[in-house]
Amino acid sequence: MITNILSYLDAMAQRFPDKTAIADEKTFLTFAEWKYQAEVIGTALGVATDKQMRRPVLVFVDRRIEGLVGFMGVVESGNFYVPIDCKMPDQRVKLINDVLNPIAAITTTVADDKILDLIEFKGVRFNYAEVIDNEVDKAYIADVRSKVIDTDPLYSIFTSGSTGVPKGVVISHRGAIDLAEWLVETFGFDETDALGNQTPFYFDGSVKDIYICLKSGATLNIIAKKYFTFTKLLVKFLNERKITTILWATSAVVLVGNSQILNDSVPKYIKRVFFAGEAMPAKQLKVWIHKLPNAQYVNLYGPTEITVDCTYYVVNRDFDDDEYIPIGKACHNMEVLVFNDQDKLVGVNEIGELCVRGTGVALGYYNNEIKTHEVFVQNPLHNFYDDKIYRTGDIVKYNKHGEIEFVSRKDFQIKHMGHRIELEEIEVVVNSIADISNAACIFDQEKDSIILYYTTVSGEELDIINLIKDKLPKYMFPNEVFHLRVLPYNMNGKIDRIELKKNYDAQ
Repeated sequence: MITNILSYLDAMAQRFPDKTAIADEKTFLTFAEWKYQAEVIGTALGVATDKQMRRPVLVFVDRRIEGLVGFMGVVESGNFYVPIDCKMPDQRVKLINDVLNPIAAITTTVADDKILDLIEFKGVRFNYAEVIDNEVDKAYIADVRSKVIDTDPLYSIFTSGSTGVPKGVVISHRGAIDLAEWLVETFGFDETDALGNQTPFYFDGSVKDIYICLKSGATLNIIAKKYFTFTKLLVKFLNERKITTILWATSAVVLVGNSQILNDSVPKYIKRVFFAGEAMPAKQLKVWIHKLPNAQYVNLYGPTEITVDCTYYVVNRDFDDDEYIPIGKACHNMEVLVFNDQDKLVGVNEIGELCVRGTGVALGYYNNEIKTHEVFVQNPLHNFYDDKIYRTGDIVKYNKHGEIEFVSRKDFQIKHMGHRIELEEIEVVVNSIADISNAACIFDQEKDSIILYYTTVSGEELDIINLIKDKLPKYMFPNEVFHLRVLPYNMNGKIDRIELKKNYDAQ
């Protein structure tokens, strides 16, 4: 029985020591090299941190292999990794740092270290290029392995928080192991496959790429961001690397389909197309199906809090252009429960909140007991023993085929550009600006746009984006900004977001 995700890396380093495991645009590592460098980093972490275990370690990531080596190095030390986008505003990194109080950080560039300086980072620092020249302490590595169990934390990825403070979702080894086992066995991945990674490593969608690679021996190719701007180069890259599988954000699949590039050339080695993160319009998917009719198309659904995915749907029938692809049925070792407002299970075509139980359910939010207990709760179907479920806040229904369809959100959380965002976090940041008297966000799902309305004490318009650019990541920037003299309020004295949406639609 596998209890540590590193067992996969051990096995692949033994079976395919000289096979390319991970590759970016400029360089690559074999499985044996990946394992060795991870053990070097793990040893260095142990020495510098007095062999602490189960503590957070920041790993700065970009579209390079160094981040993936850093992840496994942290796990070799018995700790858990926290991906940090190297382009993330330093104030947001500081918020994450304050929540975690991490024992160490692994950097790659001078810019990464400057961010640590700005946030007054107190932990131990490691530069990737310098630390991998150290030696491996095999006895220490073996000792750590003997102590790690499958419910220990593996990684933490931060999502948006309604109070303005990001929430660190903590995922266990068991959650990632079950995900990898299910994906590889269900969809037949092996060492002949080549994955084309699009999802950033600070985003939970990339977890699939990483652990399919480690479990199956497939090569993980990191696609540079420029290829999604110049899509002709993208198809050329996919063919040169003989990519057999893409597990992309829905928006990326749609982007490539809309670019018309598939009319000129197609990725001829593709066998599987997975998409996740947002609802997939059938009309957009048909572009791919028409050009690659023999590929398998799979819709994956799940929030960060349940180890990436909890449902899936293999596209096996035709859809009208105005339909969305269903999110399907539960993944292996996961159970999906849909409850109405009275916590009763719903029937066909009755809407309710999607809740999840199983080994993929996160350990909670790091250092945030209040928020954890709000959504990680006892199964309302019984009270005989501890049976934790996660309330996703997603409103869904079962269709006549018994498939789950996404309907809407229950609260102010949205899915934008593949990221789950609390609109309230944007409002908190905007309201912190000196001249702002109030602010409110709404979301246009059809246009995938965040709309911000605000009022000022002075009555003057402000350059909002410029004022928030150092406090929020780009994917949280409002797409449209409107300055109002007054905001509408409802009878309860709250900002009337329904009225704002009506006015926006009318415009």
